Amino acid sequence: MTSLQILSPSAATMPPSLAVPRAATERELELGAFLRSRRESLDPTRLGLPRTARRRTPGLRREEVAQLADVGVTWYTWLEQGRPVRASAAVLMRIAAALQCSEIETRHLLALAGAGDAVASSQPVCERLSDTARMLLDQLGPWPAVLQNARFDILGANDAFQRLMGVELARVPEGERNCIYLACSNEHWRAALADCEESLPHMVAMFRAAMGEHLGEPEWEALLARYRAAAPEFDRLWRERREVRGVENRVKRFRVAAHGVLRLQQLNWWSAPRNGNRLVVYMPADEAAQAALLQLHADAAREPGEGG
Repeated sequence: MTSLQILSPSAATMPPSLAVPRAATERELELGAFLRSRRESLDPTRLGLPRTARRRTPGLRREEVAQLADVGVTWYTWLEQGRPVRASAAVLMRIAAALQCSEIETRHLLALAGAGDAVASSQPVCERLSDTARMLLDQLGPWPAVLQNARFDILGANDAFQRLMGVELARVPEGERNCIYLACSNEHWRAALADCEESLPHMVAMFRAAMGEHLGEPEWEALLARYRAAAPEFDRLWRERREVRGVENRVKRFRVAAHGVLRLQQLNWWSAPRNGNRLVVYMPADEAAQAALLQLHADAAREPGEGG
């Protein structure tokens, strides 16, 4: 059996002078915690590494990651410990490959390290709902639709979406119109999520991936603090898990009074390739959901006439 070789860092990946130590930044600590979480989640046998009796901790050893990424084990250890080391995007990509990172996890790693396209400067986004966007949302009825920004703030939603969630957004304070915050704090919103126990971990993972590019920014830090204060579940998931996920087109289940649980297909469109607003439309995933949404739409259309 070939023993693992401890490699020395190359000149390109040597850390800066550590003669004057400084405290690790939040971004460096977050990067180290993410690397450690990925390393501990891997199965050595699936990567062709020997399973020995001496292996007492889950996942890979640091020296195994270093060998797979062709970097020095001491240097990699410092990186995982949150010490002030630097690496090129190419080196970080090798580490991501060694840790079997998905595309979204790789972008998250690069963002935390301050390298690569994942941390390109963001373009300003429009935070106000234009007349044309409002028209689009309304025309999408009877299918529920909502427009969000990168922070999951709700910029606008049609009546079908508000009926689906059981929440009239005009009655929600403007600072609380945020999909994740409402999922943490609003009982009607939570009741509408038929799989709330599964939805919240998914939201935490999406927010962690999004926030990787915005650590230290006051608006994002304040939003994170608000989520954690609003829901003990969110706080626990944020502390205990290091999962990151991207936005996906997937089937979600919603609970609607008098109609039971509806299966809806979530579809996402962005207004710009990067940091654009996101239009989310929920289409029926089966005939029962289609009939229910059409009935809700028809009932709502009759309400003004009945009130007159």
